[in-house]
Amino acid sequence: MSKPDFYTLLGVDRSASGDELKKAYRKLAMKYHPDKNPGDDAAEQKFKEISEAYEVLKDDQQRAAYDQYGHAAFEGGMGGGGHPGGMGGGSMSDIFDDLFGEFMGGRRGPRSDGGRTRGQDLRYNMQITLEEAFEGKKAQIRVPSSVTCETCTGSGATPGSQPVKCNTCGGNGRVRAAQGFISVERTCPACHGRGQVIENPCSDCHGQGRVQKERTLSVTIPQGVEEGTRIRLAGEGEAGMRGGPAGDLYIFLSLEPHKLFERDGTELFCDVPVSLTIAALGGEIEVPTVGGGKVKVKVPEGTQTGKQFRVRGKGMPGLHARRHGDLYIQIHVETPVGLTKAQKDLLKKFDEASSEKTNPESTGFFDKVKEFFNDTPE
Repeated sequence: MSKPDFYTLLGVDRSASGDELKKAYRKLAMKYHPDKNPGDDAAEQKFKEISEAYEVLKDDQQRAAYDQYGHAAFEGGMGGGGHPGGMGGGSMSDIFDDLFGEFMGGRRGPRSDGGRTRGQDLRYNMQITLEEAFEGKKAQIRVPSSVTCETCTGSGATPGSQPVKCNTCGGNGRVRAAQGFISVERTCPACHGRGQVIENPCSDCHGQGRVQKERTLSVTIPQGVEEGTRIRLAGEGEAGMRGGPAGDLYIFLSLEPHKLFERDGTELFCDVPVSLTIAALGGEIEVPTVGGGKVKVKVPEGTQTGKQFRVRGKGMPGLHARRHGDLYIQIHVETPVGLTKAQKDLLKKFDEASSEKTNPESTGFFDKVKEFFNDTPE
């Protein structure tokens, strides 16, 4: 199956400027990013394709080669078509050193990093309560991860020995091969691009420079965090290969549903039932708050279901902000049930003494019903 055209993937003309390429890539990257499409393999594949296209076209030399030779400019054993810039087995910069290096002043020297690569980022999902989001908290989490091997201190070699230069590539990490009239470089099959080989691997990590271990970390959850908030712990991801830098740990927060409150940003909403007599005669109710304690709310005479009252400053705190949102109390008038005969008799007497003034909404509704039928032609 042929690879799609890079310009078509990004939705730009072949004459597009660098700014136009960047704008198109950012728009598509936001749409197809894996974090926005969890579990969507098609979106993840699309994200990889547009990222590969942008990595090539944003570089003037790589773009010139692509315009002239198409995808063939990057084929020929370059790590199975991996993403430019390290996601695949080869490096795009290796190819273009060969394509243009002799015109630009020579070749690159031996690789000196010994194959050190950055560790992968990790994700940890944490669920917290609304109260914990209100107050903030410190939590201890246990994260299974790879850590630097203590025996070899990350070198991968038995203590007392060191990695040695690869004889196959002379320490470059790459070997040259002719592809028609173009000379390209491939990742060295002996050292896998590291430029060094380990003759005496460490017995604990088997030459990897890292081992699997569960770690306990302390995490501070700030006040006001919302659903989907991401907390980054720099350097707490997987250890790098052969002493390379560690990746980062990202903690994604989700909030448990609350029994009483619903949240919208810094605003809280609470549906409060009140008795028929309080709604009719007026009175005072007590409503709990997330921060603890209660607030008193005056219910005026004749309050209907759906009436909303605002309690200022009793909502959620803003993230990294001092002010709090508001708490909204929504009234739900409760119809009495399980009435005794005496109570039913009282309600019947009340109904007999009622008039249009005591039931203005129902009176107005039925007046509209009469008008509707009167206006309907027979």
